[in-house]
Amino acid sequence: MNANVNHPDWHPGRPTRFGLFISPIHSPRENANLALHRDTELIKHLDWLGFDEAWIGEHHSTGWEFISSPEVFIGHVAAQTTRIRLGTGVVSLPYHHPYHVAQRIVLLDHLTRGRVMLGLGPGALAEDALQLGIDPMDTRARLEVGLGAIMALLAGERISRETDWFTLKDAKLQLLPYSPDLEVAVTATFSPTGARLAGKHGCSLLSLTATQEKSTSLLSDHWRVATEHSHEFGQSVNRKNWRLVGPMHLAESEDEARRDVSYGLGNWAHYMTKIASLPVIPEGLTSTEDMARALTDTGYAVIGTPDQAIKQIERLAQSSGGFGTFLLWAHDWASREATSRSYELFARHVMPVFNRYNASLIESEAHSKASAAQLISQSAAARQKATTDYAAAQTRPLKKSG
Repeated sequence: MNANVNHPDWHPGRPTRFGLFISPIHSPRENANLALHRDTELIKHLDWLGFDEAWIGEHHSTGWEFISSPEVFIGHVAAQTTRIRLGTGVVSLPYHHPYHVAQRIVLLDHLTRGRVMLGLGPGALAEDALQLGIDPMDTRARLEVGLGAIMALLAGERISRETDWFTLKDAKLQLLPYSPDLEVAVTATFSPTGARLAGKHGCSLLSLTATQEKSTSLLSDHWRVATEHSHEFGQSVNRKNWRLVGPMHLAESEDEARRDVSYGLGNWAHYMTKIASLPVIPEGLTSTEDMARALTDTGYAVIGTPDQAIKQIERLAQSSGGFGTFLLWAHDWASREATSRSYELFARHVMPVFNRYNASLIESEAHSKASAAQLISQSAAARQKATTDYAAAQTRPLKKSG
């Protein structure tokens, strides 16, 4: 029985699973080797804290996001973790032959015995595509064609496809997935492309810009598109498999959290606005204090306490109509120690509010409080009786032996 259903604060639209989306974003002025190993240690820490999953991205330019193969990284970190699920967040499908993508994820599925997820997208950085001789305007069309081939291959079909990008001739995977329901997710940002493809193929939906003002207003529309297309193509989609991504940094107080992010928020803002061309912070802001205020005032990020994180997730559940997993977007806003502490606060104080692991404990506490007055009087009476009985026994004459 699911105890959540009987809890007065529980409803199906709230997420019950939590994880991390690791692009990653690291300054090119820091030691890249250490950054990669720090990402490995972070996922091991998340595994220990009880997070459900971690997604690792693929990028090839800009100098900031430098994991080029999420599959290789997953293979490395899977051997050092025990339970956390690991996803490609995401493989930029237009850059790869779909047959190879399918083969690699199947191999990882077997090696991890079912702990991997395949996330696919068109590629986020135009420079990545241009370096590979691909017109960025073609990437979404390639995603659609490639996704169709991958879904057929993972289903064990033998297929032939001829495109201007790849060729498959009577092709079939010789090794099929270990998982009978290997999860495939498609990214969604502002356009309806990802939602449409998720519905068409019955895939999960991964909303990467869920907290941006423009995107938040589109969340319910995206789910409507996914649902409509799933009906059209005889598929099904489930809100439990919908993931929303947003950045947070938590501390014991809001003031402490704002002090923490003075460490690296400026670097992140520089990358997002000047290099990745994502204007999440207004032009002209120079102090990290103003940047932090802008991010929180718009609802894009939480830089504050676990209570504020809870309110943000509740807001997203309301605006989306309900989703299954919230992914914190990893960043280097704070020092390694403060960042680790932030994830621990999230695990200790935010996750239990939604996954209700503590529901039975809270109910037990409430029951005890309600019975406290009666139990106290009963305990006092029992102690008094024991004292009286002992005193009476001391006054009785001892029996003579023999």
